[in-house]
Amino acid sequence: MATNPDRASYFPAIEKKYGQPMTYWFDQMSQISDRKYPEQIAFLKEEHGFSQAHANALVLYSRGSTSAHRVNTFDEYLAQLDETKQQTIRAIFKAIMTKYPKPELVIAWNQPMLRLDGQYIFGVSAATNYLLIAPWGPGILDSFRPRLADYKVNKKTIQVPSDWKPDAKLLRDMVAARIEQITG
Repeated sequence: MATNPDRASYFPAIEKKYGQPMTYWFDQMSQISDRKYPEQIAFLKEEHGFSQAHANALVLYSRGSTSAHRVNTFDEYLAQLDETKQQTIRAIFKAIMTKYPKPELVIAWNQPMLRLDGQYIFGVSAATNYLLIAPWGPGILDSFRPRLADYKVNKKTIQVPSDWKPDAKLLRDMVAARIEQITG
């Protein structure tokens, strides 16, 4: 399933595992269409025993997202953004990759990520009014909280302005900490 981005590719397995045709499941979704995403997921999991993957595929499909696949390359990702966000994201990755050229720039979860030895070390995603940067690794974000006082820090991400002038030292230090975790 993971290699096929079409959410409908889950439907045969859903029918087989949960014993009802997709028309039944679409009817169930229409009855709870006014609920929020987490409530719909919980309904399928709690009331029908759905796995997270099957619930996610059905909920997102019923909300109009028929495919999990959107972009294949960094340039495709950037092409969907305005010029300011493009420049900022390019500057973020340049600041990191100038010092750390070994990690590969990949697309995962439809956003640009740096990966080293098969493990993620850093990612960026664009929201409507800001960017989110995501240092990966257990404890990385928490260990940098004292240096993040000027930013909005979420559970796993740091919110920066779309026109942010990247703090290269901060970015490189977070990446260095993650690389240390990986290479030990």
